[in-house]
Amino acid sequence: MMWQDFVFMIGSSLSIGFLAPTLRDANARVPLGTSVPSMTIGIVYGITFATLGMPFSALGAFVTGTMWSLVAIVRSPLPDTPKTTRRERLRALGRDVVGSVEPIVAALPVLRATSSEGHNHEETGQPAD
Repeated sequence: MMWQDFVFMIGSSLSIGFLAPTLRDANARVPLGTSVPSMTIGIVYGITFATLGMPFSALGAFVTGTMWSLVAIVRSPLPDTPKTTRRERLRALGRDVVGSVEPIVAALPVLRATSSEGHNHEETGQPAD
């Protein structure tokens, strides 16, 4: 095992770590002129490292190329649409609704059956029979 294999793998891992926030940021827009060449370089490097017998470097380069391809697919700006699309606005609305409802649902009391009849009237708020 060559030490250079680990050095290149660490460099690829850093690239992956730096690209992850771009994928998570819904407002990020990366031009195809940046992401497609970077994706191609990552895949070509992966093939090159694999043929040199550097499996860790090859894996890191392939994953970096894959991350760039995801950036190209998910975060490239749509042509002739500087504003968000209807689909993007609906997704954002859905995330906002879920985000505002989750704390309310989490705060609801959990209903547990503790009596022999299967109902705990104190926790459910129902009158006793």
